[in-house]
Amino acid sequence: MAALFEAYTLCGLLSSPSLSNSGIQGIEEERDSDHVIVTDSNRCVTLYKVSDQKPLGSWTVKQGNCLTCPAVYNTHAKEYVTVTDNTVIRIWKEEDVALDKTFKATVSSNIWRVHCVVGGDPVVLFQRGAVRLLDSLLSAPQQPIEEVLAPDETIRWSTNIVAETQQFVIFTTEQKGDHFLYLQKLNPNTLQKYRLEREDSGLFPLSFSASCRDKLIYLLYLYPNGHVYQSVISLRGLGSDQGIQTIPLPRNLLLELSVEGRLDAASALHLDEAHIAVIGVPHPSAGAGKDYLCIWNISFQTLQAGKEMAGKIFGQLWSYSSKLFIPHGKTLSVIPYGCVKSSLASALGKLKHAKTEESRPPVCVQSWSNILHGERAQPSRTMETRKLRTTRRTQSTPNLTVEQVLELITTTSADKVQKEVEVLFSRTDTQDLHQWVGQLASALVCRSMADTAFYTPTTLAQLVQTRHLCYSVCPDLVQLALEKKDYFLCQLCLQFFPDIPEAVTCTCLKAFTSIPDTDAEKVNLEPDSVSFMETLASRVHGQVGFQNGFSSTSSKEDHSDASVTTAEEKNSAQLEPICPVGLHKAVLLNEILQTAYSDDLLLPHLKDLSSQHVFLFLQYLQFLYQKYNQAAFPQEHGCRSPSLTQIMNWMCLLLDAHFTVLVMSTEAKNLVENLYRYINAQVKLFSELGKMGGTLQELQNAKINKDMGKYSIEVIELF
Repeated sequence: MAALFEAYTLCGLLSSPSLSNSGIQGIEEERDSDHVIVTDSNRCVTLYKVSDQKPLGSWTVKQGNCLTCPAVYNTHAKEYVTVTDNTVIRIWKEEDVALDKTFKATVSSNIWRVHCVVGGDPVVLFQRGAVRLLDSLLSAPQQPIEEVLAPDETIRWSTNIVAETQQFVIFTTEQKGDHFLYLQKLNPNTLQKYRLEREDSGLFPLSFSASCRDKLIYLLYLYPNGHVYQSVISLRGLGSDQGIQTIPLPRNLLLELSVEGRLDAASALHLDEAHIAVIGVPHPSAGAGKDYLCIWNISFQTLQAGKEMAGKIFGQLWSYSSKLFIPHGKTLSVIPYGCVKSSLASALGKLKHAKTEESRPPVCVQSWSNILHGERAQPSRTMETRKLRTTRRTQSTPNLTVEQVLELITTTSADKVQKEVEVLFSRTDTQDLHQWVGQLASALVCRSMADTAFYTPTTLAQLVQTRHLCYSVCPDLVQLALEKKDYFLCQLCLQFFPDIPEAVTCTCLKAFTSIPDTDAEKVNLEPDSVSFMETLASRVHGQVGFQNGFSSTSSKEDHSDASVTTAEEKNSAQLEPICPVGLHKAVLLNEILQTAYSDDLLLPHLKDLSSQHVFLFLQYLQFLYQKYNQAAFPQEHGCRSPSLTQIMNWMCLLLDAHFTVLVMSTEAKNLVENLYRYINAQVKLFSELGKMGGTLQELQNAKINKDMGKYSIEVIELF
């Protein structure tokens, strides 16, 4: 059996949907299953962490250069390798910033691809069919490169595999309507050429895929008429290179997919020995004009899973670590999948889901006629007795499958759904439940938005706390929480979702600043964040002095006589900064401060905030700043809390977005003046520290006179 799980967006596409390509040259797995390298069709290579959907690094070649090969990662040297302008090999490390300043070597012939698999060394495939190990090529970049292909023969596809300890390069070519497969063995070098059978209609293959197991290479290729073929090549009979001989390569028809007309952009890919993924082919049960991603069982020729793909399909498909990467429309989507070993009964949908040993009913013997035609076998007396007990479905029905719970969500009451989901999470026989979390959350959100009487806050909070959800998987969850005024769920989403858009962050900020303090105090929030605010609010600043360059008793002019303390100063020393919002409201605002954002994307949305919201938020930021500049730093308690840098960054962003309004507003005058004094005090402090830097350095370098008695006076002149 196989299943497709909830999709999420890794990144946007640079190309317009009107273009024929996605703008992506290739996707390669990096150091582990959670990192991939995406190479666009122009000038940029980007490293992504898949689980966070965030870029970790990006490298761009300068204007006038062009990437002509997808970047790969050399796990041995921990380096990235790509090719620009067909002949220039570029190598860099993750800490490098500019590609122009990294290593590059120009070779004597055009390169088709650089391939590198885990456990293998990088290999270079030239456009004329020659293959070199990268290390040997870089030892003499201008070495002559032989031409393996005929003058009118062109490479169409290539890959690199490792069988046991032996490395192979596989590539297909096209020459005057004929297609050939080359198998290049490395160390020792052996090249074998095969001729692919022609399709009767004269069609060319749309895609190729290769996998290796048991010293056999399985070549999968898809034609525009929906025919999926497989050819098998044995690695045992490869001998020494004694001239290239073309060998006919037989093929088997695996699937004959139903298509109308001809496929333009489609691809097929091996997932395991029994399953393949196909993109760009209509679903058998759907109408024409809709593109689907489908998983087929090739052993029994049955459709196992399908998902409609919105937008234009480009016929590109990659698979790494049980995840499918598919560019479509304006996005690059990641779709996790699962494949398990199938029997004929499970392929036909007749096999019941596995139960635990405690609750597994006696097995009924099924004949082939029962399986194929759906006839029921006669149950035993034990089965009949058990059926009487379970005829009436109750809350305690054991071991419901995820599919049954999803169906239950659409029809059953909120209390029953909540209990069934709790049972589902507590079961020990449920494997890879995290792959279903997105579907459960989406189903609950859809039902809640359609039926105002249905809402399961505890279940949704439990799903968010699994850390297997993100905003792109269930984008309506935050909006639902705001509509239901479920601020605890909002807090959890802000904590655990790494990809919340800046527009949603501002929506939450507007909602939080609008909550009456009395209503906010009734909300149960995350204990650590509440504990931090309680500690911060209860802290008493016993003595006012200069902390981080600012004193609450300082005025616009410096006081030269620090020994005189007036009664007014003594009274002001006892004044503590007062929090302008309630305790729980402050906790929610702290979550906003700790949410990831981009300055350029956040600023336009901040400008949509009203002056009242901005003024209140700035007052709160001022309160935090004053508290943080007291002697005991509040983050020492280890509770979840915003950093001083985050507070200052938000101050700057709000001032940038609403500077004119704040300057013109009379009620904001004192606030802006106070903020000016804070910044001015900071500048003065750092200026004075800068002046002392040279003196302190001289003291550190000064030679200490060791020949001193019990008492001595040493004069050090400071200039």
